[in-house]
Amino acid sequence: MDAVLRVTEVFKSIRETKFSGIRSPGEFFDYHRISRPADVNQAISRISYNTRYFSGNYGLIIAVLAVYAVITNYLLLISLAFLVFGFAAINKFAPEATQFGEHTITQKHLYTGLFVIGIPLLWISSPIGTFFWLVGASGVLILGHACILEPGVESEYATIQENV
Repeated sequence: MDAVLRVTEVFKSIRETKFSGIRSPGEFFDYHRISRPADVNQAISRISYNTRYFSGNYGLIIAVLAVYAVITNYLLLISLAFLVFGFAAINKFAPEATQFGEHTITQKHLYTGLFVIGIPLLWISSPIGTFFWLVGASGVLILGHACILEPGVESEYATIQENV
């Protein structure tokens, strides 16, 4: 029960810190502010401002893409579930050594068996490829959005506030 409270507190703190800066969909998808940057300097300036301004929205995009990547890669989902639930089951149901005939099975033996099966299963499910897909897909979406969206009027005042 204590672990459940800690998990809910962690999610609450993430929501308060990371997702408190989520801008409204109307502002994030404002098609009136879409334009091609004139040069590379303007593109870099837009990316710099928009990644700070829409950081909550971009974090949400990365989270949604990560969930999508794990759900569509069934073998990765199964191997992660196997490792997580196996670890939890060993901690809950086998805290002490168990005697089977002449053999004594300890937590160390159970963890070894879990990792001997789980790590190759995880390796076959290509988590590295999934990670690079996530980096590429989120990079293209975020940099593309940040580059083509003109900063709002409030960006003009951001430099004045920093200098004061």
